Amino acid sequence: MTDFRPVTDKFLASPQIAVADVAAAKALGVTLIVNNRPEGESPDQVPGAAIAAEAQAQGLSYVAIPVTHAGFSQAQVDAMAQALSTADGKVLAYCRSGTRSTLLWALAEASRGREPGEIASAAASAGYDVTPIATMLSMLAARAGG
Repeated sequence: MTDFRPVTDKFLASPQIAVADVAAAKALGVTLIVNNRPEGESPDQVPGAAIAAEAQAQGLSYVAIPVTHAGFSQAQVDAMAQALSTADGKVLAYCRSGTRSTLLWALAEASRGREPGEIASAAASAGYDVTPIATMLSMLAARAGG
């Protein structure tokens, strides 16, 4: 069952997806799937390799940028910013609930100069709260000149 939440017209966040959800994502114009779950995070988790294989079979790109509950690193933010900037269509990012994917998207957008209030508004429209990383968003946006 898909629970793709449009954060922007080019970025969707989702709780854990199933192999069958890859085709549904493609039908929505998704060209890149980003897996933000570490492997083995929970016993009911679909392995990233299964999602990657189906993405390849559907002609979609796939990248894993695992994020643990320990927080975000600059390398993860940079990897997400790179993935977002090189995608030639919509991006679907998923984790256990969609929250880490949205927070990482928000940090990547701030690092690219997007205004934190605009980021927060977009995330809220999809049901996600970026308040816990508001200070980081402001710092990244200021560094990027946004």
